[in-house]
Amino acid sequence: MVIGILKEPEGENRVALLPENVSELVAMGVTVYVESDAGNSSCVENEQYVEVGGRIDTRENILVNADILIKINPPDPGELVEGKVYIAIFNPLHNKELVEVARRMNITSFSLDMITRSTRAQSMDILSSMATIAGYKAVLEAANKLPNFFPMFMTASGTIRPAKILILGAGVAGLQAIATARKLGAVVEVFDIRSAVREEVMSLGGRFIETVGVQEDSSAGGYAIEQTGEIIKRQQELIHDHAGKANVIICTAQVPGKKAPVLIRRETVESMQPGSVIIDLAASTGGNCELTVNNKTVFHNRVRIIGKSNYPSQMPVDASKMFGKNLMNFLKVLISPAGELSFDLEDEIISSTCITHGGKILNERINGLI
Repeated sequence: MVIGILKEPEGENRVALLPENVSELVAMGVTVYVESDAGNSSCVENEQYVEVGGRIDTRENILVNADILIKINPPDPGELVEGKVYIAIFNPLHNKELVEVARRMNITSFSLDMITRSTRAQSMDILSSMATIAGYKAVLEAANKLPNFFPMFMTASGTIRPAKILILGAGVAGLQAIATARKLGAVVEVFDIRSAVREEVMSLGGRFIETVGVQEDSSAGGYAIEQTGEIIKRQQELIHDHAGKANVIICTAQVPGKKAPVLIRRETVESMQPGSVIIDLAASTGGNCELTVNNKTVFHNRVRIIGKSNYPSQMPVDASKMFGKNLMNFLKVLISPAGELSFDLEDEIISSTCITHGGKILNERINGLI
């Protein structure tokens, strides 16, 4: 069996598999082709792949010769070859057209962002790995952009009060943001509609802000669910009250398959202190701030709003290492001891990630949207 590792698009610094992962695949009897310079932005040279048994080739040849094609970002239409197997972050709940094209071309596609949340699948959870990096980097960027100190200082010129940080969403990114902000000495408040995360927030030193009357669903796999208009309005009002006292807001609130909930209104931004910073990690799905623009920095009323969802790309060495480890654990479910592609569609890990196969859309969540 042949696996092909494709180079990521311009602006993406990660690579799906590092030489250490390729070495493991070669030991399993798999032939691995790597697109030339695929690892350059992750500080990996072509020769390092060759040293562990990988083969460097062009994109065109890899698309023809590989049985499984791997990358991080969704493949472009020009990278789709009929009958092949693709593994990537397809983001299928939003990329419906790509899913339909894959179905028509009889492509077997596995979307790593759809993996089930279970104990067995934890070692393959790329969303949690990348969210850890996003939460960490978001706080560091906020600290860099904020015209204030994060910690409290007792100086000869007086006392400098600590920065106040408001974090929206206590998922993996939010929890990492809490931990990082607290290590830097900031005072942290956290808003989340899931009451189950209260203890985690408090254990990291954050103060939990609770909204009364929110809807929760135990079958949502730990994710937040979409709220009614009245509840969203109540959330916005509560956040407005706390935002005026905050120096930094880190936005991480998202609902799978839906546009990100707007939690920070224009008037909330206008109530914030001059020089404040908003980092919106939900920018790629619309943003939690009404004024967010994806991949851009907006200044409004002397408040800096940074719309950025791909912080892992700014930390490519460790991000690629973490992604590669998750991906390798997933590949071990797909590849037999003899080094051949062999998977069971009844397996919960396979059934949650397999989007298209045999000319059909297999994932029920996706099927209902197309």
